[in-house]
Amino acid sequence: MSREFPIGLTPPDWLVRNLRPQQAAPLNWAALARAALGMALPLAVGLAVGQPAYGALASMGALSGVIGDTADAYRMRILNIAVPQLFGAVGVTVGSLVYGQGWLTVAVITGIALLSGMISTIGAVSSVSGLLLLLNSVIGAGLPLPGAWWLTPVLMTGGGLLVLLLALLAWPLRSGVPERAAVAATYRTVADLLAVSDSGDGEEYDRARHTVTQSLNQSYDLILARRARYRGQSRELTRMLAQLNAITPVVEAAPVVRLAGKAMPPEIPAAVLHIADAIETGYTGPTGLDLPEPHSETGRAVDHALRHVAEVATSPDVDPRGIDDRLGRPAALGIRTARAARNVVLSANSWRYGIRLALCIGIAQALVSLVPVPRSYWVALTITFVLKPDFGSVFSRALLRALGTVAGLVLAATVLTVVPRGWWDVPVMMVLAPLIPALTPRGYGFQTAVITPVILLLSDLLNHQGTALLLPRLLDSLMGCAIALVAGYLLWPESWRTRVGDRLADAVADTAAYVELAFKGGADPAARARMRRRLYRDLSTIRTEFQRALSEPPPTGRRAAAWWPLVVAVERIVDATTAARVRVRHGAPPPARAEVDQVALQLRELAEGVREAETLVAVRTDLAGPPDSVLEPLRQEVAAARAIASPH
Repeated sequence: MSREFPIGLTPPDWLVRNLRPQQAAPLNWAALARAALGMALPLAVGLAVGQPAYGALASMGALSGVIGDTADAYRMRILNIAVPQLFGAVGVTVGSLVYGQGWLTVAVITGIALLSGMISTIGAVSSVSGLLLLLNSVIGAGLPLPGAWWLTPVLMTGGGLLVLLLALLAWPLRSGVPERAAVAATYRTVADLLAVSDSGDGEEYDRARHTVTQSLNQSYDLILARRARYRGQSRELTRMLAQLNAITPVVEAAPVVRLAGKAMPPEIPAAVLHIADAIETGYTGPTGLDLPEPHSETGRAVDHALRHVAEVATSPDVDPRGIDDRLGRPAALGIRTARAARNVVLSANSWRYGIRLALCIGIAQALVSLVPVPRSYWVALTITFVLKPDFGSVFSRALLRALGTVAGLVLAATVLTVVPRGWWDVPVMMVLAPLIPALTPRGYGFQTAVITPVILLLSDLLNHQGTALLLPRLLDSLMGCAIALVAGYLLWPESWRTRVGDRLADAVADTAAYVELAFKGGADPAARARMRRRLYRDLSTIRTEFQRALSEPPPTGRRAAAWWPLVVAVERIVDATTAARVRVRHGAPPPARAEVDQVALQLRELAEGVREAETLVAVRTDLAGPPDSVLEPLRQEVAAARAIASPH
């Protein structure tokens, strides 16, 4: 039931978006069990040998492993957990070596912040690695760590590797299962898309198509990441790649059904679900599909695509020579590493983010060096977590960090007050640790609320301050959020258009090239498929960036809301182009070259307008052509995109 607020008390949309819990997948009970065991076991061992501080350090390392334990595929788990642990070990070693060295400490941590920010721009694994490098260096420089200089990195790395070991226990029995499950999940999202293709709800169709794009991206990344590690051809991986390629014609047929506006027989989505079940179980026999007889151009396109899918998806043998990598096969690891290093050094974006992070960390370290602040390292830790643009809006993360910290401190106060220190810490950790993977998908504020009591419990084992930690923790977090907002956000007037508008313009220009390639005689079908996949991938990323911008306060959020309809319009233009191509492939007359050139010209003009404009301006578009042409729906979508105007 909606709740009405008195006039003047209605919360703004950007605040509601920030505070609304995100939709999350069902709980991963295996990950919850790994978190409980991985973080509680080091504590128990430390208590058993009379060294609870050592157990706390190992549990801190396990915490980073739990946070990185997000991949389904076993090989990806190695990258997601092990690589950041190595960077974390380097960070805590360097930090401990400059502990208590005054301005030398400030200079070293600031330099590490610059490096951390720059390598964070490479990709997901490097981003977490850069995060852990800086986090652990701040901890090493801010805490008097027990034992020899090498003991803390060994203990923390050992805790993280314990989580990795637990995550790999089932690998011998379930090798390839996560990859098959990902491909099957993609098929199920396609079935959902087909089920709503004839729906009158355009937003429901857009959401379903976006879900398909995300699932395809994830599955291709998973399969190609594994395939890049094999010098030869893997029969299993080749088969899964063929299954992903085979579903593409079905995805391409969905916009044809959408434009036709006729109800699709329920047997069609049911057939895709049936094939998905066969893929997940590894079945290679006859599928026994009962498809209705097609009576239209659209029906023939869907029927042909489904029968091809059924043949490929359940075939025990696939010729690797006929399989193309729709996103391009990844280069060798050495080549990718050299390319990434070159991009980091030469990229203005990596330098910009590195300098932003270094500036904030430098201010924090200088501040706590001049002003006595209890447990001062928490200020820099807060900045490190908040100032991660690749993790979401900096403004939103600062807001949610503050709110989550307050909620976490309430829970921490209860634990530190009621639970006696010692062996009771083990069952408490077994309760708190699983909440991290359980609540993290719900949003950053939820993650902060549960990580806060865990960190405070482990910190208490190192310094035995009890509830005296609570108020300094709150003040330091608020100081860190304030520094991140001022020095890392307000002083960098990079509008959402700089980050997203140019990418949208590039996508529109690429769409013009796709329109030309789609109807070019003699064009390579694989090249068309690769361009289409890259377009949808880019648009999916742009959609995510715009959704982040919507959660920021005015003027950023208001501008993003004004431009959002154009993002959806560009997606529909790509859909209409794909639908026209499918119709031509199944017997419709191809469009004249002049028609194609006219549409491409309008799209390039739109791209230039998006790149140069601060606000949207409606443009009247003269797109005339034969009304029975396959490009008529595409012309209408282009005209609709150019007719979108900003409310400002």
